[in-house]
Amino acid sequence: MATSDTVFAGSIPDIYDRLLVPLIFEPYARDLAERVAATKPQLVLETAAGTGAVTRALAASLGDARIVATDLNQPMLDHAKARQSGNARIEWKQADALALPFGDQTFDVVVCQFGAMFFPDKVQGYREALRVLKPGGRFFFSVWDRIEESEFADVVIQSLASIFPQDPPRFLARTPHGYCDKNRIREELKAGGFGAFSIETVDARSKGSSARDVAIAFCQGTPLRSEIEPRNAPSLEEATQHAAKALTERFGSKAIDGRMRAIVVTATR
Repeated sequence: MATSDTVFAGSIPDIYDRLLVPLIFEPYARDLAERVAATKPQLVLETAAGTGAVTRALAASLGDARIVATDLNQPMLDHAKARQSGNARIEWKQADALALPFGDQTFDVVVCQFGAMFFPDKVQGYREALRVLKPGGRFFFSVWDRIEESEFADVVIQSLASIFPQDPPRFLARTPHGYCDKNRIREELKAGGFGAFSIETVDARSKGSSARDVAIAFCQGTPLRSEIEPRNAPSLEEATQHAAKALTERFGSKAIDGRMRAIVVTATR
């Protein structure tokens, strides 16, 4: 993982939340919130909360339960908090998922949507989730499957590879879609102390209002931007236009719809 893979700053949080969250994150946020709600928790910890897609879904699903939403990236957390500032059941806290500032056996549930891929030490992240869970508590998390299983992302990276043939931007394949080996996930969960868990694939549809919006979401609303901008030629706007053209050729010129696939893990302390 490159250092730039974890940089979500500047205009990225706004574009991410406005375009990318409804495009790819909200369907899975609802799925995770339903899984969490079924356990009837009283206190939930969310790690890698980002701009709050899962936080909002949890708040709508959990009744009186309290939620502690954390992220290492303060600009993303600030954006999430601004959208939920009036909800007294949510506590916002900058925190490292590999060194959680909470006592042992504190939470009924730990939930993490599409964050584990960014953990530099995934086993340590799992150890920390286990440590802060009460006996019988659940750890729910999701990661992306292979990039080929998420059609929009796959088309975008292929289009960028055609205009940067010597050094294609690899963020999407390297990090968001780079932790999809179920055997590896299984072994790292065991190394983190979990003995009881299930791993499943969950398919969903990604719906964009236009190819242009989808291209902006991926090229300008993720750290992929940090790989494109320093190259100058083509520019970020030209690269975005090229991705939009490829998406239009594949999916059409109006509202577009594509397949995506995630891996969802449920582990019990």
